[in-house]
Amino acid sequence: MWFYLVTLVGLYHLLRWYRERQVVSGLHDKYVFITGCDSGFGNLLARQLDRRGMRVLAACLTEKGAEQLRSKTSERLETVILDVTKTESISAATQWVKERVGDKGLWGLVNNAGVLQPFAYIEWYRPEDYMSIFQVNLIGLTQVTLSMLFLVKKARGRIVNVSSVLGRVALFGGFYSCSKYGVEAFSDVLRREIQAFGVKVSIIEPGSFKTRMTDVESSIEKVKKAWEAAPEHVKESYGQQFFDDFCSTTRRELMKCSTNLSLVTDCMEHALISAHPRTRYSAGWDARFLFIPLSYLPTSLVDYISAISRGKPAQAA
Repeated sequence: MWFYLVTLVGLYHLLRWYRERQVVSGLHDKYVFITGCDSGFGNLLARQLDRRGMRVLAACLTEKGAEQLRSKTSERLETVILDVTKTESISAATQWVKERVGDKGLWGLVNNAGVLQPFAYIEWYRPEDYMSIFQVNLIGLTQVTLSMLFLVKKARGRIVNVSSVLGRVALFGGFYSCSKYGVEAFSDVLRREIQAFGVKVSIIEPGSFKTRMTDVESSIEKVKKAWEAAPEHVKESYGQQFFDDFCSTTRRELMKCSTNLSLVTDCMEHALISAHPRTRYSAGWDARFLFIPLSYLPTSLVDYISAISRGKPAQAA
């Protein structure tokens, strides 16, 4: 019995490997629009696809970021300034893309722009802190998608949304995790609603990687600002020692972030060029062997694991 089971599993993975190696034709004529290209995953993906010969339309938040990207790529790559929190900026970018893709439509839309900080406990956030996280990570992503969806449908192309392993299991991360759960839900609903049009939607779920968002000093500084701005009764309930331990743990964990960003961009590229892209891609060893397995465990067990790994607040019961 075990022999047959192992054989079936082996055949399944062999077939999956063969299917996923098949690449769509005519990549040199296909346009891909990527948000958040100033740095990190978006910047690396833009350069990666440009080297492959695809027509990259890279959206940057700043002109400086756009100039730096253009200096490292071919003349094929074009840039546009985009603030995903502003409707007029999204509309202008959509018109800009429409003028370039013409009747071919937009083959790939990669929603990569995102923010993380402050990385704190939910009670420590101010409304302006968590609203900006939702505005960029979720609302901005949905608005860009819906604005450009007609161009993707014309090409029967791909939508690639960058979520996080914290969108699968909310161990920590405050409102960042909440926003990524929203990305997961939006992507699942969208995929099922538009699959009849030949459009494929993939979700990228990175683990911990060293990018501008996970810069150690910047992260700690913003956590301290969030703590200082928190109401006195909140700070009293947790205690200064708890906060100091949290900062030390955060610093230690951020220093462990992987520097190999290609683990993520390779997943993005596969979702764009494979004839049979996956629905979800888990990128990074921590994602594959820690967070994703945890997401399948009973909730009570995950709660227990989370509880024993955290410090104890000053006024804990």
